[in-house]
Formats: sequence, structure tokens, C-alpha cells
Amino acid sequence: MTTPATARDRAKAHRTDAILTAAAELFAARGYSGVSLEEIGAAVGISGPAVYRHFAGKPALLGALLIGVSERLVAGGQDVAAAHEAPLEQMSALIDFHVAFALGNAEVIRVQDRDIAHLEADARSDVRRLQRAYIELWMDTLAPLVPAERDELRLRVQACFGLLNSTPHSASSALRARVDTGRLLASMAMQALLAGS
Repeated sequence: MTTPATARDRAKAHRTDAILTAAAELFAARGYSGVSLEEIGAAVGISGPAVYRHFAGKPALLGALLIGVSERLVAGGQDVAAAHEAPLEQMSALIDFHVAFALGNAEVIRVQDRDIAHLEADARSDVRRLQRAYIELWMDTLAPLVPAERDELRLRVQACFGLLNSTPHSASSALRARVDTGRLLASMAMQALLAGS
């Protein structure tokens, strides 16, 4: 990602990020269909029509939100895995990375779980492609630790994601903010991934 060159570009980038954050919060609270562009604009101090300076419409806004988070997961996961050599350290670092994501992005997880069907076809395809890449990264990291076929590795990884990504639905914001919650989730995730191996 490059830093916008001018103050005007930086202000626009900041406003775009604010719109995405507000959209995530509102979509998580009321669902994609229950939120208007006017309400999203009002949440960041602009009119609904002004949102169109940043996004072509509500479907494009949802696409940018879910594609953006998927891109950050893949890139961040690749960076984390590359920073460690030993397979167990890589796996532990990936788990910590995803736990931090799950605890810090509850709204986006709720939106993805409930509203992915509202994505336009191209955006849905992009999100699914990025999700597969993220799953494959975890499978490749897990493979040296668990002697299993790819289908079983995928099952273990997706079950682990189910555990971690259920946190926004099962834990209060106060519980998610506690340091020991992250440690507990990381321990449970590692046990789930390595179970029976």
C-alpha cells in the first residue's frame, strides 16, 4: 500500500477508511439490507450522496469492505509465516495473528457471516479466491505438523476458523478485550489443529 501523496489525497483516504469502518459497524448491527447510504454518510459527517465520491454504491462498499479484509488476512498471514522458520512457530504465529484479527474485527466477521450473499458476483468471487488462499496458507503450515491428506488438513483449518470466528457471536466485547481471552483462544486453536496427531 502506498501513502497518498497530497494532503487532499490523504484526507480522501482517511474519509474512505472512516466510511468502511462505519459501514462495518452499521451492517454488523442491523444487516446490509437494514442500512442506507445516507445513514453510513451521516455516521462520518457527510451526506449520503457524498459517499458516491468514494464508492459506486452500497454493493461496491460491501465489496470493498470484505475484499479489503480478505486481502489483509492473506498478506498478513504470509508475512507472519515468512517471519518464522520452524513449523510449530509458524503455526503458533498464524494462530496469534488470526486470534488478534477475530478479537479486533468482530463487526467485519459478523458482516461476512451474514451478508456475503449481498456481494456482486465478481466481488464474491474475489472474496472466495482470497479465502481459499488463506486456507491454503494455513494448510501448508500445518502439513509438517500433522501427517494427513489435504482434505483432512482443510477440515482441521476450517474447524479452527469456525472456533476463532465464532468469538464475535459468543463473547461480549468486555470478554474479547481481556488479554487472557486471546491466550485461551490460541491454546484451543492449537489443540484443535493438532488433535489426534
